[in-house]
Amino acid sequence: MSDYESPLISRYASKDMSEIFSEEEKIVLWRRLWVALAETEKELGLDISDRQIEEMKANVNNLNLDVAHEREKIVRHDVMAQVYAYAQQCPLAAPVIHLGATSCFVDDNADLITYYKALYLVKNKLVAVIAKLKDFALKYKDLPTLAFTHFQPAQPTTVGKRATLWMQDLVFDFENVERFLNDFRLRGVKGTTGTEASFKELFNGDYEKVKKLDAEVCRKMGFSGRFLVSGQTYTRKYDFEMLSILSGIAQSAMKFANDIRLLQSMKEVEEPFEKTQIGSSAMAYKRNPMRSERICSLARYVTTLPENAAMTAGTQWFERTLDDSANRRIVIPEAFLAVDGILDLYNNVAENLVVYEKMIKRHLDAEIPFMATENILMECVKAGGNRQELHEKIRVHSMEAGKKVKVDGEANDLLDRIRADESFAAIHDKIDEIVNVQNFIGFAPQQVEDFVKEAVDPVLARNPAALNIKADIRV
Repeated sequence: MSDYESPLISRYASKDMSEIFSEEEKIVLWRRLWVALAETEKELGLDISDRQIEEMKANVNNLNLDVAHEREKIVRHDVMAQVYAYAQQCPLAAPVIHLGATSCFVDDNADLITYYKALYLVKNKLVAVIAKLKDFALKYKDLPTLAFTHFQPAQPTTVGKRATLWMQDLVFDFENVERFLNDFRLRGVKGTTGTEASFKELFNGDYEKVKKLDAEVCRKMGFSGRFLVSGQTYTRKYDFEMLSILSGIAQSAMKFANDIRLLQSMKEVEEPFEKTQIGSSAMAYKRNPMRSERICSLARYVTTLPENAAMTAGTQWFERTLDDSANRRIVIPEAFLAVDGILDLYNNVAENLVVYEKMIKRHLDAEIPFMATENILMECVKAGGNRQELHEKIRVHSMEAGKKVKVDGEANDLLDRIRADESFAAIHDKIDEIVNVQNFIGFAPQQVEDFVKEAVDPVLARNPAALNIKADIRV
C-alpha cells in the first residue's frame, strides 16, 4: 500500500492490455528472440549445437527475474542483466546467447512485437464499439431529433444519423490501424550501428547469409516485414505514426463522449447509470455522465502524446542516443493502456445508451415552428399570396413567439398566431402537414442504411470474432 500504482493499471485498462506490457511478457519475448537468433545462426553454419538450442528453448518461460534484477544493480544494464540471468539457467548455451547482437536486437524487436499485439487488441475493440453503434443507429434511424450547428438548433436530423457520425470517425480509425498492422515490420538483426559489422565477422564476410539471418529471424518471430536499414534503433518516426493513430482514436472517442455529455444535460440521451451508483456526494439526485467524462479525461491525455514522440524522433542524434529509452518506456505503454480504457468505456456506454424520446419530441416541438416558416411562406405564395407582405407578418409573429419563449418562459405559440392570422387562411388546414417533422429530416434514415451497408458491414464481416467483446468497467 505504500507504493504508487498507475491508475491506468488499477482502474482503467483491461487485464489483457496490462499483461501485454508486463515485464514477464517482455522477457519471454527477449528469450524467444535469442532462441531465434541462435537457431538461425546454427542453420547458417555457425558452431552452435542442438543441445544448446534445446537448453535455451527449455528455459524461455522459466524466468528468474530476481537474479536479473540483482545483476542490473551491479552492471546498470538491463539487457546484460537478463543475458546473465538466462545464462545461469543455460550454462551449456551461455557462450552463444546474444551472439553478435546489440541490446536493441531484443529491445526494439520485442517492443515492436508488443506494440503489434496491443494494436491488434485495439483493432478488435474498435470493431466491438462500431458493432454496438451500428445496432443503435439502425434502431433510431427514423427518430427525428434537433440537429445543432454552433450548439444552436438547426435543421433536424435523426438520432441514428447522428450515430453514423460517431461511427464514421471510428471506421477511419479502424482503417488506419488495419493499414499500420498490414505494413508492420520488425527492426531485425542489424548490429550495433545498423551496419551488421559483427555478423559480417561471424559469417566471414558472406553478405547473403547475413541478409538471410535478418529476414529469417523476423520470420521465426512471425513477421515478414522488417526495416531494411536502421541505426542502432529503428527510426522513432514509426512510434510517432503509431501514437498518431492512437491519438486519432482518442479524438473520436472524445467527440462521442462530449456529445453524450451535452445530450445528457438536455435529458435526451443518457449513458448507463447503475441502480446503486452515486452521482454526487452532496446532491443525491444527480446522474452525472461520469463514464463519458472519463473518456474525455483519458482522451485528452492520449491526444497530447504524439508531440512527445515527435520530439523523441527528431532528437535522435546520428545512429541513436539513449534519451529515447526512459521516455518510450512510459509514453508508449501508457498510450495503449489509456486507449484500451477509453475503448472499454466507449463499448459500455454505446451498448447501454438510454434514449428519452418524449424529451427529444418536446425540444423538437419547441423549434419546428420557426424552422417551418419558410415552408409555410412558400405554400402561401403558391396559393396566391404576396411574398413580401407574408414574410413581414411571419417575421413579426416569430419575434413575438420568440419573446414568449425566452422572456416569458412560455411555450412557442408561433403556429397559433399563424392560425389566427387570416393572411394565412389558404394554408390553415395544411399547417399540421407542413410542420410534420418528417418533412425536415431529409434522407437521414436512408443515409444510415447506406452507411451501415457500405462502410460498416464490410469491417464487421472481416472481424467476426470481435463483434461480441464485452467491456469490464471496474470503477
